[in-house]
Amino acid sequence: MNKRGVELDPFDLGILEVLQRNNATPQREIGEAVNLSAPAVQRRIKRMEETGVIGGNVAVVDPDKVGRPITIIVEIAVESEQIGLLDAVKASFAAAPEVQQCYYVTGDADFVLIVTVASMAEYEALTRRLFFANPNIRRFRTLVAMDRVKVGLTVPLG
Repeated sequence: MNKRGVELDPFDLGILEVLQRNNATPQREIGEAVNLSAPAVQRRIKRMEETGVIGGNVAVVDPDKVGRPITIIVEIAVESEQIGLLDAVKASFAAAPEVQQCYYVTGDADFVLIVTVASMAEYEALTRRLFFANPNIRRFRTLVAMDRVKVGLTVPLG
């Protein structure tokens, strides 16, 4: 059993390996890859969805192809880490569609965001809305990605 209380056996891990590469793989093919029947694969996938091991099934979209070529990493420091103020900041970041990922972190910054925008003008508008308009944001630092070397959310299971 892992730390989260969900027991995963080698079949489950094999299924997850296949799904992380392509979640549209037919269950019959997954079953062949892990030596299970398609109905057994279906039951295991359903259980992993219900227990939160599988958090969602999404299409990975190339931002360049949809007119959002700029990826920005933003480090944010807050004034106060009072729970209510932190929750409000988290909620504002989570609600912003431009924010692909948000992490509450330790170190010099309190949050790290991964943002995708169509232009620097759009990013400036985002900074006004999310950072300058929020009195709990002390400072932020912007890092503009020059190249997307590796992007993904796969979790090593070996």
